[in-house]
Amino acid sequence: MSHTAPVLIFGCGMTTAVGLTAPATCAAIRGRIDGFNETRFMSGDGSWITGAEVPLEEAGRGITRLARLAAGPIRECLDQVPELPPEDIPVLLGVAESGRPGRFIGLDQELLPLIKEILDVRFHPASRTIPMGRVSGAVGVREASGLVNEQAFQRTIVAGVDSYLVASTLGSFDERQRLLTQSNQNGFIPGEAGAAVLVGADDRSNGLAVRPLGLAVDSASIENEEPLRGEGLTAAYRQALDGAGLGLHQIDYRIADLSGEQYWFKEAALALARTMRVMKKSHELWHPADCIGEIGAAAVPCFLGVALTAARKGYAPGPLILAQAANDDGRRIVLILDASDIN
Repeated sequence: MSHTAPVLIFGCGMTTAVGLTAPATCAAIRGRIDGFNETRFMSGDGSWITGAEVPLEEAGRGITRLARLAAGPIRECLDQVPELPPEDIPVLLGVAESGRPGRFIGLDQELLPLIKEILDVRFHPASRTIPMGRVSGAVGVREASGLVNEQAFQRTIVAGVDSYLVASTLGSFDERQRLLTQSNQNGFIPGEAGAAVLVGADDRSNGLAVRPLGLAVDSASIENEEPLRGEGLTAAYRQALDGAGLGLHQIDYRIADLSGEQYWFKEAALALARTMRVMKKSHELWHPADCIGEIGAAAVPCFLGVALTAARKGYAPGPLILAQAANDDGRRIVLILDASDIN
């Protein structure tokens, strides 16, 4: 399959700490409202950990909670195509990477069946989980392109759900000085969320076009001692931009999964500096985690929905967008998005 992934995003759904639907979440993010509060978890320095918890009516725990976080956004997407039965729509669901501390046992086997039970629907047998953490949404878009363009599916749903608000997860990241606490200002605020986008390919426009996808792996990571040069992200930038026939100066803004740690902002700055060939006065960088915290596998579907909403409501800086995400293990992805046909 070509890496250009010629598909369109037609709709979105979200359940986050600042809204239980996509319109509510996007309005809050636009207004820079955050969902940060003290959690019931304590850090090693004796202070309460700040987190971005979703105020679900039926809370639940473990995989059940994740299923409820994901069900709402998937329902939002299904409601936008009432003419299609859910069993004709594959759901590609991003979840935490396999090595994540605190990852629930049985997650890959139990999550989709629970979501189907909550929604009282069946999904197409091609539905599956993608256990690749933050980059899983981009991998899902690439797989959706194959389903739409090679297997003639009218629509697919690319979703993601994740939570860092798990005791063993928080304990592990706190020990490694990764969380934002009173004694560590260079850390992220842990969050949880579910997000989904409705993906298809046809001539009806009014969709956010996903052009090329850049994929790279950097040997340097936030968890090792190799010097940060931004080589993986730079390679992903160049691959995506070359595939689109664009220079970075033509991009109107960037949107990313950056969630507070200086490492990721330095990497983004390095990739920008190493890729920009024509100087540009300003280059906006959106990072919704400022409002909703670190949401892992839900990040890419969430910021794709933010970009779609910004284009449709007319407050985006322009139609050409570079979207980026990175895993702790060195995986880097870049998507070029084009909202030119959105009216």
